[in-house]
Amino acid sequence: MTLEQLRIFVEVAERQHLTQAASALALTPSAVSASIKVLEERYGTPLFNRVGRRIETSEAGRIFLVEARRTLASARAAELTLAELGGMKRGTLTIQASQTIASYWLPQFLVRFRQAWPSITLDVAVDNTQNVAQAVVQGVADLGFVEGAIDEPALLAEPVAQDRMVAVVAPDHPWAAGKALRPAQLLAAQWILREEGSGTRSAFEAALTARGIPVDALQVALSLPSNEAVRSAVMAGPFATVVSELVVASHLKAGLLAKANFKMAGRDFLMLRHRERYKSKASIALEQLIREMRADLWQY
Repeated sequence: MTLEQLRIFVEVAERQHLTQAASALALTPSAVSASIKVLEERYGTPLFNRVGRRIETSEAGRIFLVEARRTLASARAAELTLAELGGMKRGTLTIQASQTIASYWLPQFLVRFRQAWPSITLDVAVDNTQNVAQAVVQGVADLGFVEGAIDEPALLAEPVAQDRMVAVVAPDHPWAAGKALRPAQLLAAQWILREEGSGTRSAFEAALTARGIPVDALQVALSLPSNEAVRSAVMAGPFATVVSELVVASHLKAGLLAKANFKMAGRDFLMLRHRERYKSKASIALEQLIREMRADLWQY
């Protein structure tokens, strides 16, 4: 069985008409008919029922159509890979990134990449750090971008930028005065945090643990699934949070939020790729572009 035979079968099955299928394939009706006959005779299964001058897909043909379409789709994917190897004239680069990176850091690189290679489709998804790492492990994403450390032997993690974490409150919050915060104050406060599994929350919990402050004793009023939701909630009430300064820079400048005096170490933005899977030319090109643009990264 050849791919050409599968293409002919799919065209005939979808059109239910030999002549129309032959025209679409730029073949003669006799060649199309002969190809179908070879399949039926070789496997001893009628793929079409002949009803007068018409043809209809048989039950076996309907079942086979599903597999034939799937096989042709796989063949097209293989062709795209070969086409990409020929010079990045076609292809898709699949990326997953954590929210902070996807919203505030990565877009500048994607725009530059798109300008350089307009024929490459960028498929970008946003998730938390743990899920992004798993997507790269499972091969769902070619590259991942996350915040903080990743303990996954299957992945290579390259630092590509430095991020700074800040504690912020509303301007009328007692902490807005800038006095140094004691552990007891941190435990008495009402916190709004990102969901568990996010790099932002993990970085905050690591900072508390380093100070000997029990994470389980923290009073978490809300866990929210996005930086923007956390930021809005803190602006609306007597709460505190810790986020990337990238998320709140404009709000701090406008006086809509204020920094609390809680110092945290910087964290890395990491680029993830699988140690063993095929490195597409598109993924290599994006990696190189990011390295070349490092001098222009956001500075504090």
